[in-house]
Amino acid sequence: MSWVPGATERENAASIGPSLDSEDQQERIEARRLRINARIEAKRREALGEHPESAENQTEEPRKSHKQIEDSRQRLSKLVSDGTQLVTNIQIASDARETQRRVEEEDLRRLRVEKIDNEAKSSFEKFEEITKKWLLTPEKRIPQVLWAILDSQQKQCAQLIEDKNKLIGELNQELKRKDDQYVKDLKKQGEDIDLLIERMEEQVKNLIKTYREELLQIEKSFGLERRELLDQNRNKWEQSMQARRDIELGSLMNRMKKVEEYEQQLNQLRVQDGEEYNMIKIKLETDVQILQQQLQQMKATYQLNQEKLEYNFQVLKKRDEENTITKSQQKRKITRLHDVLNNLKIKLEKQIKQFKEENQALADDFERIVKQYKEVQKKQRHFASVEDKKFHDIWVMNEEEMKQLVSRSLEVDRIIHEQQLGLPWKAPDLWFMDNVGPLVVQPKQQKTASVLAQELMSANSNMKSVEKENEIPASQTFSPRTVKQILELLCDESGFLIESKLVQLLSPLDKDERSLMKLDSIFGALRIEVEDDVYKLVNFFLKYKQQDKSPQDGEADHQDSISDSRTDESRSSTSHPTDLIHPNDVLRALRAFAMEFHRPREKPHLRQSWSEERDSSEDDAYWSAAAHVIPETRLKVWDALESALEKYFDVLTSRSQLITESSALRQQNAELRMLLHQYLNSRINTELEIPPTQILQVNFVQT
Repeated sequence: MSWVPGATERENAASIGPSLDSEDQQERIEARRLRINARIEAKRREALGEHPESAENQTEEPRKSHKQIEDSRQRLSKLVSDGTQLVTNIQIASDARETQRRVEEEDLRRLRVEKIDNEAKSSFEKFEEITKKWLLTPEKRIPQVLWAILDSQQKQCAQLIEDKNKLIGELNQELKRKDDQYVKDLKKQGEDIDLLIERMEEQVKNLIKTYREELLQIEKSFGLERRELLDQNRNKWEQSMQARRDIELGSLMNRMKKVEEYEQQLNQLRVQDGEEYNMIKIKLETDVQILQQQLQQMKATYQLNQEKLEYNFQVLKKRDEENTITKSQQKRKITRLHDVLNNLKIKLEKQIKQFKEENQALADDFERIVKQYKEVQKKQRHFASVEDKKFHDIWVMNEEEMKQLVSRSLEVDRIIHEQQLGLPWKAPDLWFMDNVGPLVVQPKQQKTASVLAQELMSANSNMKSVEKENEIPASQTFSPRTVKQILELLCDESGFLIESKLVQLLSPLDKDERSLMKLDSIFGALRIEVEDDVYKLVNFFLKYKQQDKSPQDGEADHQDSISDSRTDESRSSTSHPTDLIHPNDVLRALRAFAMEFHRPREKPHLRQSWSEERDSSEDDAYWSAAAHVIPETRLKVWDALESALEKYFDVLTSRSQLITESSALRQQNAELRMLLHQYLNSRINTELEIPPTQILQVNFVQT
């Protein structure tokens, strides 16, 4: 697939596959992407001064990488569509069965409603008939007739009840049939879900395998295209460097001419600046005299201000005496203000009531602001993701520019060593050139809580070696022995976290194996996963024991408990876990730890963005390696080569000047010889008594 820059959209749409009017979403996206690339290419050509007509005449062959990407996209799209159809067939069949079931259920419900309505009508008619016969009963006086009427009434009531019971039995039978059908539907739905999961897993595996194969093909096409571009750009670079050398030589000759002109202008400016300097000097001396006069005036003003300040001091002293009188008057006012205070208290009660109402209003406003705050947090997370993407794009842009500069620097260094110095050149370690995007530092792998417990519980014989293997973080003040004692106490006092079936299964095992299985179940209940969580639990138990210690123990016991927790390695092997925390306090401590430990996990919306959580400790080393790809020793070689080339250029310049001067002298010598020959062969020499030729010959013989 190719795009012709400068052509119209209709021409491009006719020459390539993707179209903006296509029904396929991927094809429309590809068409928009190609149109944007065409606009960018047209702007770039316009900025470089290239004519659009020449761009239209150029026909660019389709790039192998783009063709490979398009082929891979089509194959993957077909694979995804086929897999989606295969997976959705199950849902379509299930929907069809559900539709058929609902149609049948609607028919049965309609028949059931008709049956109930018909039975209700017939029952109502029978009930009215029975009721009418009850009204005729008081007219009958003969017992036999009354007995016959009562017997018929009883039979009709029994028939009515029997019809009702029959309808109830049919409805119960219908309910039982619905229950059986519901169980069958659940079983069928489970089978459909299993088949759906199986097809989805198979589709995912096929997609992963196909994506990897297509990615490998795309990488190969990009590698081949990259090598071709490097060869083309290298040839273009050598041609540009030769043209640049020619231009620099011409610029150097022009610069030498301009230097001579600038020297003449500098001489003129020196004379002009000397005259201006004398004028400015005279002016500044005059200004200094004026400033000295102003200084004398300021001294006189300062003396006058000092006298005024002394006068003001005397005035303030008298005012202080008046203030003492005013204080006595203010004390009398205080008594009057007490009455005012009582009135204000009454007003205060009214205001408190008013403030309560305002507080309720503010509480409503607070709830509204909290909702707004949540919306702001949602926007903040959105902007954080945008900032992360922007950071990634800027990083990639700078990284590409850095890689280009490094490639150019290495190419220049290779040319200097091979062409100028005649030395073999070896490429440095370019480990940073393979990186794409911001650096990602892998976090330190921690042990799981179960592995840590197994190492501690299985070390009964040699605890010192275990303490060396299981290093506690520097921020903790307890040893592996303390951790083991806390875990044993947790096994003994936290049996309620273990299922009864598991306890029965663990009874024939050893004590250590039984403890490990219990700890595994307890860790799962408390959601303790890594070794840091275990250390947090132990640290929390130690602090909880110190908080619950009674004040009657005294300061000495308090110091002893702290020293025991920090110097736990010196504790004897017979110490019991109850020295750390009492068994009766384990349940309360465990409940407090669960509340505190899981509290931060209940607020996932307060997590920082990727750019704030990213570890940037290796960024300096990464960019420093790129900046120092050319070592200092090679830079010194560059400087020495530059100075040597400058000296060589000076020698060539002086030789050029000497060659020019010698050519001028040869020309003058030839002209003088020609003049001398004309002078000697002139006719005037024969007419003179002593011709100049004889004098010249005599002088020549004497010399």
